[in-house]
Amino acid sequence: MPFRDSLRQSSRWKTLANLRSPLTVRPKPNGKSIASSVTIDSSASVKPNEKSTASSAIAKKLNKKAAISSANPMYPTAVTALSSAHGDQVMLFRDISHGPREAELMFRLIHFWEARNPNTKALIGQEMLLIDEEGTVIQGFVPASRVGTFDLIAGSVFKLINFFGSRSKDQYRVADHVATVSFTWNSSLSVLENPPVLIPEDRFRFHSYEEFKANCDSKGDLYDYLGHVKLVNGQTIADHMVLDEDAIAEKRHLCVHVQTHDGPVMKLYLWDKVAADFCQKFKSYGSIPSVLLVTTVNPKHLGGTLAITSMPSSRVFMDSDVQPTKDYLEWLSSNFDIANRISAEVVTKPETVTLEELFTYIKQEASKVAWFECIATIDDVVQGSAWYYISCDGCNSKAVKGPTSMICNNKKCGKREVTGVPQYLTRLSVYDKKEQAVFVILGDAGKELTGKHAAELVAKYFEANDGVGAEHCVPVPQALLDTIGQTRKFIVKVSDHNLKGKIQSITVTKILPLEAPLPSVVGEESGSSGGLGDTAGDRARKAAETLESDAAKRSKSG
Repeated sequence: MPFRDSLRQSSRWKTLANLRSPLTVRPKPNGKSIASSVTIDSSASVKPNEKSTASSAIAKKLNKKAAISSANPMYPTAVTALSSAHGDQVMLFRDISHGPREAELMFRLIHFWEARNPNTKALIGQEMLLIDEEGTVIQGFVPASRVGTFDLIAGSVFKLINFFGSRSKDQYRVADHVATVSFTWNSSLSVLENPPVLIPEDRFRFHSYEEFKANCDSKGDLYDYLGHVKLVNGQTIADHMVLDEDAIAEKRHLCVHVQTHDGPVMKLYLWDKVAADFCQKFKSYGSIPSVLLVTTVNPKHLGGTLAITSMPSSRVFMDSDVQPTKDYLEWLSSNFDIANRISAEVVTKPETVTLEELFTYIKQEASKVAWFECIATIDDVVQGSAWYYISCDGCNSKAVKGPTSMICNNKKCGKREVTGVPQYLTRLSVYDKKEQAVFVILGDAGKELTGKHAAELVAKYFEANDGVGAEHCVPVPQALLDTIGQTRKFIVKVSDHNLKGKIQSITVTKILPLEAPLPSVVGEESGSSGGLGDTAGDRARKAAETLESDAAKRSKSG
């Protein structure tokens, strides 16, 4: 029997056997079972208080035909019925197994992206997400040597002749299928302008908070997230909200606090191109979007809490982009009080750590820029250097003396001639029960400490010492010396300079009186898993990915 006829015959019997077999069940990480078909296409609806279920009309028709074929073996299979419309040679994704295939595939290209080595950044190839007429999704792959050979257009329907069914990778899979369609030396790809059958546009695989948590750090399958936005880079969603795209591009990421219905709040980190796509979509809406769908996210244990991060394969959808976001937006409009049970202050409150835990965090290689709350006692005001600096009255950056006037040192600032304004730049020696540290007090944090602006204290000194030149160094004022012995709550920032060992002193962004009440954190709602038994490093890592609630404002003030 010729090879192609043999392939066609074996494919047809394999399909018939699959249709007669019961629904495949795969184990969940928590020990329960879940049907492997719990995925939905873009036409499926998401019930607000229930898990998403498959509702594709195509899938329903196939299930009906499968039931008939089970009762009557002579009844043509669903695959045969569909294939007859566009040739006997077409193979469906469910029939693909490992090995070379001289067969024809017809599919829609949902999405494609570059796969690169995480260390060397060398191109490995192009990865793709493909969907066929049954709504079955499979991953595709073009090796680096053939990248550019094929004209890939997301959303278009293609016909592929000849391919290799390679084994799907175990880590970071984006589809359930055991095989990957790999393009080979003799693969032929062409666009179908008028496909003979209807092919779905997309398909999503949603996971709940509990399922993401169970899969945390497993490097397994990448599932999709759907929920509403609480904060963007620490900013509360509001009509006047503006994203600082330059700062986001410089940092290469942004952080979005997200929540599904009334579940726990999670941090979603969007990186590089995905972050840029988010900004573009965010600006394109006439009003501020509130619903967010991000595909193929990776659940990770960051800072003691569950977080999800985007991958190169991730895509971003908002309010009215696809049916699941439309359905969720409808639920959100009717359940606004439920969706806002957790306030923004609870979500963004920095973790309280000791100085010992702070230093432990700084020494860890994987640590990133983060904000913490420390309770410490002021031992002394470090002298021998100026306790203030002269800032630009426009952007608060350092101003320097020019030929005729003060000049802003910030090249991005539009002001050429500026009025110099004294700002705090004060070093404090502090201690707690076990450790000592040097805190640097900047700007408004100094006023929170002394109750007076630096400009006021400098002006007062020159008024009392008439005749002293402007270049004279003003000694540490009594208002600062009076703080010695006080115990305060300091909100501190661990910067890149701390992590790289260039600077040991730690910047203070805010100072609170010890007796000031702070918003209480509900552990289960905020996703916190900390406890008294945590080590110093573990407790410090709880805030590793925390972004300051007013980060966007402070990035502009220097």
